[in-house]
Amino acid sequence: MKNGIIRNKKNRRKKIEFARVLRKRMTKAERKFWDRVRNRKLDNLKFRRQQVIVGFIADFYCDQLDLVVEIDGGVHDEEYQQIIDAVRDVCFAEKGLRVLRVRNNEVLNDIETVVQTIRKISALNTKRTNNKR
Repeated sequence: MKNGIIRNKKNRRKKIEFARVLRKRMTKAERKFWDRVRNRKLDNLKFRRQQVIVGFIADFYCDQLDLVVEIDGGVHDEEYQQIIDAVRDVCFAEKGLRVLRVRNNEVLNDIETVVQTIRKISALNTKRTNNKR
């Protein structure tokens, strides 16, 4: 990220350790998404998993697109979790990040639609970058 929220950001050790634990305990949908995007398999975009950003742990993050991808299961239907998610999304947006929320079943049953959505975001990002020049 251009403004340094990812690189050179000091995070609490506990948060980093918890992110490592989450990487080992990925859900089936997270594993499927990771298998699809890891090692720059998706249009040479680099994704990080369980990335600490402004004190939150994002499921996936792509610095080139300023994009957070959150893969949501059933717990995100609960009202309290929707409030937490909304706060997270605002914090990310304040840092100039877009948030793409997809449901577990979308990833498990139709990952190519999720990939196409990311490609559309990438195309928009490219247009925005070219217009600034």
